[in-house]
Amino acid sequence: MTDTALYVQRRKLLQQKMQYGIAVIPTAPEVARNADTHYDYRHDSHFYYLTGFAEPESVLLLIAGDEPQSILFCREKNAEREVWDGFRYGPDAAAEHFGFDAAYPIEELDEKLVELMGNQPTLFYPIGGDWDVRLIKAREAVKAKARTGVQAPNAMRDVRELLNEMRLFKDEHEVGIMRAAAKISCGAHRRAMRFTRPGQYEYEVEAELLHEFCRHGARHPAYTSIVAGGANACTLHYVGNDARLNEGDLLLIDAGCELDGYASDITRTFPVNGRFSAAQKDVYEIVLAAQTAAIAVARPVNTWNAPHEAALRVLAQGFIDLKLCKGSVEAVLESESYKQFYMHRTGHWLGMDVHDVGEYKVNGNWRALQSGMVLTVEPGCYIRPSDSVPRDLWNIGIRIEDDVLVTSDGNEVLTQAAPKTVNEVEEVMRHE
Repeated sequence: MTDTALYVQRRKLLQQKMQYGIAVIPTAPEVARNADTHYDYRHDSHFYYLTGFAEPESVLLLIAGDEPQSILFCREKNAEREVWDGFRYGPDAAAEHFGFDAAYPIEELDEKLVELMGNQPTLFYPIGGDWDVRLIKAREAVKAKARTGVQAPNAMRDVRELLNEMRLFKDEHEVGIMRAAAKISCGAHRRAMRFTRPGQYEYEVEAELLHEFCRHGARHPAYTSIVAGGANACTLHYVGNDARLNEGDLLLIDAGCELDGYASDITRTFPVNGRFSAAQKDVYEIVLAAQTAAIAVARPVNTWNAPHEAALRVLAQGFIDLKLCKGSVEAVLESESYKQFYMHRTGHWLGMDVHDVGEYKVNGNWRALQSGMVLTVEPGCYIRPSDSVPRDLWNIGIRIEDDVLVTSDGNEVLTQAAPKTVNEVEEVMRHE
């Protein structure tokens, strides 16, 4: 199936789920960075999932019912602006290339919207965002035509309810891209391990990651890279990346590239000097065992929460062994005393967004894992200085994260190639 046919198929599936009505799905706006420059543009994930069209100032209209239509509104061709900003398709070429039934200049959207919204029973759009006022105004304009026999939508639904469920299950095309993104990111983590030495700065290591991403065609990270040495690793979302790496410290790197609109997400933790200390190794092996247990249950016979529960039991026992927590495993879990050292959950959905869409519970219950879902598995341990904590464990922050595709008979760890065991990590760091 060609890419165009894939996007056409997705649009048709959404129309089937809508049954009757009109959907308005805008892409993301451009955002000014300063004065007359912008941040690098990144499309809206929902919009791109349905269109494959990456230009800003674009809106997709889908009409569902007896005569379904797929309509794009985008920027017109403009030879002068293309000299400055580069190629743009224009409505005619966009309709042909991306398989739309029709395409119009973006300036005609408001007028066409009033025309196309007439006699549609339901309006679907991303409720609660910047488009609320604009679409309510269009709906009121349709209502004003009531005496001519035209009816306005009498219901409004959030189109993301339908799209989120569609995007939760990755097709072969998406899995192929995510495998490729994972491969690039694994290489970047390996490169970072080989590069890292005491005395460097965190941002020097970050530069190695970005270089590896970019040279393989992944022009951007999927999120701001975390490169956290020593105590910085105990700050979960540390992004300063400007501290010096010291002899004897661990370095936690949480980084992944975005490729063709899809994210990868890997965390590895390793010693700056290439050798784990005894205390670091003890903690690391506990986190690794927790991740191994969690990955083992990330399979269709289990629910979303099963990996988290499996990781927690291993971590609780490990914290008891390290004298970080007291009592039995059951007591530690019940009291949640483990949260002093492990305060986040063990994963999230992964796809076009690094924290991808999709419900975690259905009808109040953890949803069953199914083939085609992709999730991260990322237990950790973060030990801040405290009188109740053995001094040799102070400032040890460890997280190990992989991307896991649920398959019909188990799972596939997409990021398995990133060194992870103590021996693998130390072996890589011995060879520059």
